[in-house]
Amino acid sequence: MKPFTVHSGLVAPMDRANVDTDLIIPKQFLKSIKRSGFGPNLFDELRYLDEGQPGEDCSGRPVNDEFPLNFPRYAGASVLLARENFGCGSSREHAPWALEDYGFRCIIAPSFADIFFNNCFKNGMLPIALDAEIVDGLFQAMYANEGYALEVDLPNQLIRTPEGESIAFEVDAFRKDCTVNGLDDIGITLKSADAIRHYEAGLRQRAPWLFDVIGSR
Repeated sequence: MKPFTVHSGLVAPMDRANVDTDLIIPKQFLKSIKRSGFGPNLFDELRYLDEGQPGEDCSGRPVNDEFPLNFPRYAGASVLLARENFGCGSSREHAPWALEDYGFRCIIAPSFADIFFNNCFKNGMLPIALDAEIVDGLFQAMYANEGYALEVDLPNQLIRTPEGESIAFEVDAFRKDCTVNGLDDIGITLKSADAIRHYEAGLRQRAPWLFDVIGSR
């Protein structure tokens, strides 16, 4: 998993509340368990004027010129600004996969659905919950200034704006440590690899018949 320490990125808007995971990545694209390749179909229903199909080349599809992610001013954005209850709906992990594959590293919103929130951390993205008034102020500043970018400093838990303002945010200490060090669930387990091997070696001596049974299968 890619570590997240300090990230500076262009901000793009998802200016609606209750964006569910089916809107983030529609159900027809859930046929793969690979974490890559979902970016072209992020917000598929909103980005395109036709209905996309799995494996389809999106480069020739008609785009919705009224959807912000299709605006030239937001090309290359890596910070998504959203409204309340972002990521609600089904628990599909494909939603953060699609956002990360598109290029987003951080999502800022007043609130998130719990499962989506947890899945973001497991995939190296940083979801930040801020007071609704602060988020509204960021929306206003972003709309008023083309090229609006934020610096997100996870170690110090600060968002720095172009105006020089610093906005503090809360994050669970364990999640912070994992995200800063790029540790997903497997990575956390592998940190204890030596202890696991030591335990298995001792167990083999204490109960060798268990390994004989396993080896005979």
